[in-house]
Amino acid sequence: MSSAWQAFAKETPETAPGIETTAANPEKLKICVFSKHLQWTSISDAASIARDIGFDGVDITVRAEGHVLPERVEKDLPAAVEAVHRAGLQVPMITSDIMSVDTPHAEAVLKTASQLGIRYYRWGWLTYPPDKGIAERLEEYRPQVKALAELNEKYQICGMYHTHSGPGLVGAPVWDLWNLFQGLDPRWVGVNYDIGHATVEGGYGGWIDSSRLVMNQMRGIALKDFLWKQNTGKSAHTDPYDKSLGISDAWVPHWCPTGQGMVNFDGFFGLVKAGGRFSGPVQLHFEYPGLGGAENGKKTLTIPKEEVIAAMRRDLTYVRKVMAEKQLI
Repeated sequence: MSSAWQAFAKETPETAPGIETTAANPEKLKICVFSKHLQWTSISDAASIARDIGFDGVDITVRAEGHVLPERVEKDLPAAVEAVHRAGLQVPMITSDIMSVDTPHAEAVLKTASQLGIRYYRWGWLTYPPDKGIAERLEEYRPQVKALAELNEKYQICGMYHTHSGPGLVGAPVWDLWNLFQGLDPRWVGVNYDIGHATVEGGYGGWIDSSRLVMNQMRGIALKDFLWKQNTGKSAHTDPYDKSLGISDAWVPHWCPTGQGMVNFDGFFGLVKAGGRFSGPVQLHFEYPGLGGAENGKKTLTIPKEEVIAAMRRDLTYVRKVMAEKQLI
């Protein structure tokens, strides 16, 4: 470890403020596939594919157009979890479209997941309207987040807010989540820290500072990689979100295979290891072009499935190597 990382590592769980004292000896971390990228097949087949690739678990999509629809969660999620278990894998988390206690079917989703032993779910997508100040908006969100944390506690499940990147998104700068979650128990509401998006937002030192800031609230980790590239015209890649913001020839993040882009996975996992407390699910995402629609959660592939599986296996092999070097798996 370089001298810089050694300096950060000195902020151990015993000396760093706010680090929880539970899970003093966390188990080795488990890597899940985000089932969005396997929505071209059934959850049963997706679980078998994930097992054969080498994943430990599946992060099941429980949202519109997901493997499980929220309105059918009480019937379909138990069947989906059973299918994953039959393949020998775990379901430590689900990805939902929950934004508040008032999201349709929110309580049914949390209750069903909890009854199945699932202890984490992903939520998010709060925004900053352009006609309101950021600090003002955060204050408005506090009651909403507190109510959701209380519902999570009722069902003994942690809601992990996913950190995306881009203008107007709560959680993109990460520090805002640290602020928003103050006074709330991190057992019930925390951060699903996406190191790809965090590096988009703070590519030099921002991701270091933001990961250290929310280490006590970090309940999940999402992995993806990217390169900065210049679009020709307003948009020149297959990402469904127009990051060009209407600007011709804009420089924007283009997702790429894990380990081939800007993200310092070695440095990031060094910080996670130094923190010594993280024990949540790690999710591997595949959002780069060339995967025949799997990158965007399509129901039908335009390339042979073997090519998608090979890409997933390549990325997982890289991630396992880096995490093994840090003795995290």
